[in-house]
Amino acid sequence: MTKIHYGGYVYILCNTKRTVLYTGVTSDLFNRIQRHRHHIYGNSFTAKYNCTRLVYYAAFERIESAIAEEKRIKGGSRQQKIDMITVMNPDWNDLWSQVQHW
Repeated sequence: MTKIHYGGYVYILCNTKRTVLYTGVTSDLFNRIQRHRHHIYGNSFTAKYNCTRLVYYAAFERIESAIAEEKRIKGGSRQQKIDMITVMNPDWNDLWSQVQHW
């Protein structure tokens, strides 16, 4: 039997003051960010710290690659995360509007 692999995304959310960063991985970026924004998981880290601004995301052909990248990012420093965000999104705009129109 052939194992089917799906693509994935790594993303970083922040709160409005940019004091808290959250890194996640998903196979469905639209629905996952929507859940964060609506605090579907009320006791979650992102709900507690109001991380609803999508400031970074990257797409991968395989979910395994996305998971590996998430682990790499989480293992890095806060400054490395800030640098990644700033390269992709210099003004730290909320990228939800891009994802929302997919």
